[in-house]
Amino acid sequence: MARLPRLSVPGYPHHSIQRGNNRQAVFLSDADRQVFLGLLRDSATRHAVAVHGYVLMENHFHLLVTPSLPDSLARFMQALGRGYVRYFNDIHDRTGTLWEGRYRAAVLQAETFLLPCMALLDLNPVRAGLVAQAQDYLWSSHGHYAGLRVDKCLTPHPIVWGLGNTPFARETRYRDLVLQGLSAQQQSALIDSALAGWALGDRDFVGRLQQVTPRRLSKATPGRPRRRI
Repeated sequence: MARLPRLSVPGYPHHSIQRGNNRQAVFLSDADRQVFLGLLRDSATRHAVAVHGYVLMENHFHLLVTPSLPDSLARFMQALGRGYVRYFNDIHDRTGTLWEGRYRAAVLQAETFLLPCMALLDLNPVRAGLVAQAQDYLWSSHGHYAGLRVDKCLTPHPIVWGLGNTPFARETRYRDLVLQGLSAQQQSALIDSALAGWALGDRDFVGRLQQVTPRRLSKATPGRPRRRI
């Protein structure tokens, strides 16, 4: 069966995941992470992509972004990935591939899944046992939204602005949302949709989205189509 093209719809948030080849480490030092974030900011500006969230783990990274143009996401991820590989191979005296094939991405229904996706990214280092709390990890967007630092990589989504009328109110509300955590169902839906490349949202959302893209948005039911009587 032919592989479906990656789903990218302008104006909608996308949860993207890119892993190291054979799950190898892609960040070996804080200097590596700093370089990656610089490339992230530059690539997003160049290719008209708003970055809402990120987390850099040892052997993979997650991004939450909104592309402005049909080809923005692909060009952005290509520029980011290639730029970082050139740096990484040069500085660590290596050759060859760094990434595990294509990046994975899912389009999200913002009203339902944007904030849970941000919490998923923030809590990834906690689940991995790297830190006790999301605020203790320096290499995610959590610190920006929790009021701990200013991150020039980030463009807050309108839903984040809706958390409160003042920065303090938004930061407090956001910290509370992350502390509440995710249900196992939310976590599974966010990860599975990104890895499979499906849209994540309710039936009405998927139906509206299907009107603007010919690409199939959800898993097909196995077996032959039912015959109409």
